[in-house]
Amino acid sequence: MSTIALFFIPLFPIIFHSISADEDEGIMLPHESSIANSGNSILKTMKYAKLIITILGISILLGTVVVALSIATLVKVNQKGGEVLYNAEKSIITSKAVQPSFESTLAASIRIDEVMTYLNELQRIATASNGTRAVNTPGFNATLDYIVNYLTANTNYKVNKNYFDVRNFALATKPILISSINGVKKSYNYSTDISTADFYHVKFSTSANFSNNIQLTAIPNVGCTDDDWLKALPSPEGRVALLKRGMCTYRDKAKYATKYKVAAILFFNDGISPDRVSPLEVNLAQDNAIPALFLSFSVGQSLANAALNLSTNANVQLTIDTKDLPNFPVGNICADTPTGDPTQTIVIGSHSDSKAAGAGINDNGSGTAANLALAVTLARLFRSPTYPRYKYRVRFCWWGAEELGLLGSNYHAREAKSAIVVGERLSDYLVNLNYDMLGSSNYIFGIYDGRTAKNDTPPKALPGSNQVTALFRDWFIRNKLPWDYTDFSGRSDYAAFLAEGIVAGGLFSGADDMKTQQERDRYDKMLGQGLGGISGITHDPCYHKACDSIQNINLFGYEKMVQAAAYALEFLGRQDDLKAWLYPARGTH
Repeated sequence: MSTIALFFIPLFPIIFHSISADEDEGIMLPHESSIANSGNSILKTMKYAKLIITILGISILLGTVVVALSIATLVKVNQKGGEVLYNAEKSIITSKAVQPSFESTLAASIRIDEVMTYLNELQRIATASNGTRAVNTPGFNATLDYIVNYLTANTNYKVNKNYFDVRNFALATKPILISSINGVKKSYNYSTDISTADFYHVKFSTSANFSNNIQLTAIPNVGCTDDDWLKALPSPEGRVALLKRGMCTYRDKAKYATKYKVAAILFFNDGISPDRVSPLEVNLAQDNAIPALFLSFSVGQSLANAALNLSTNANVQLTIDTKDLPNFPVGNICADTPTGDPTQTIVIGSHSDSKAAGAGINDNGSGTAANLALAVTLARLFRSPTYPRYKYRVRFCWWGAEELGLLGSNYHAREAKSAIVVGERLSDYLVNLNYDMLGSSNYIFGIYDGRTAKNDTPPKALPGSNQVTALFRDWFIRNKLPWDYTDFSGRSDYAAFLAEGIVAGGLFSGADDMKTQQERDRYDKMLGQGLGGISGITHDPCYHKACDSIQNINLFGYEKMVQAAAYALEFLGRQDDLKAWLYPARGTH
């Protein structure tokens, strides 16, 4: 509009000036003074008629020019808008980069600018809420309100918000840790600034007051198998166990510690890179009954070395004093398509909370926004007479308190297991697709590998989970994109469903694992020089940190992951017999 306005400003004065000049000249022409008065009227009338015709002609010409310029301007604006919209994407795409596949209508209908609008809103919420969207904060509550309100305004889905209680945790006093190695005592520094701390508290640790020395034992490897614990010398029972970071969750490590009757746990970082040296903020299960602390790599490794030397008398004293606080509510959101068989439901899940340290825009704003985009775009398509409805109900869910130990998804699975209402029963669920971290800045195209499911996973869930793995893998292969398998051992919200024998799968762009040189080179070769990321640093250097903001998203990688998620949903939704496809050993209904 500004271009058209500028066009009119210089032209109208010229028109008015020309008309005034013609009128003045018509009055002052010399030969008109010799014509009889009776002819003056006729001549003037003819003059005015010519003038009017001339004005009309100029007006028509100007109108034509203006319309033409308007059309040209709008085309240019639209083109420019597209250039601006995808400018960030184009700046990182080379001639080798693969353009989006449009074999899926749902995938082709999702616009990355719309998804980024959702992410920007989550950033705005965090910024207005002391920089976080963690549970039990205004930022988390505002996140839930935003999701519910947006779904209500833009879909005809049945939207439900369900609350569950979460145990609160706080320290009454600073914890104390003192080691005694062959009688030489050393006190360690506790600080809420983990970059300077020797150790940090563990959320949901119990209280402890070990004023007398308790012997240390270092668990071999990382304490994720019975074999690790059985090989420990001295035996773990009644002692303080040192456990290095790695492989399984801290909750799993604590379960083993409970099984082998340790007095307390001292987790410690693994030191494999500069950002894996300081203590970490971690949490155990809500029902944990063991005291625990988290040590820096240098402190933990030093104590482990002493404990492994059986000729050394290695002991610790520790005090942990926790407060007794009331529980607080946390919400889950689920939104159901109004069509499709509710006894055959596809569940799309992502967690809606961040860590207390930051806005959590990649972890897991990226999954939250992708889930919202899938839900809203599918609702639009279902309103179109040309897009066929799915035979199966789709349930889009946003789980709360994942960062406290997968609490929201676990609560939902427990409730569904005991439900008797059709459509709310666990038996009504066919598959769970989980999206937790899709936009990592140093990304991988990670696919949950069904072959790495825990040994105690019900066998009926394994064939279908492997099918889902292959479904994602084949999409990346057909689109000439690199891909990687990623661990499927229960570190995100799919775990509750998989443990109940429900097929699961999903995508993951990487967190605190290191990008190798081989991986970087492989991505560079397929995508183009520079698109493979940076080797020697983690996939998400801002994982669980304050810098996990809107600037932490890799737009190129994120768009591909959202497209893959959309493709998978549409593929499953269009199966003639999804149950038979996912559970081949069970046959058809």
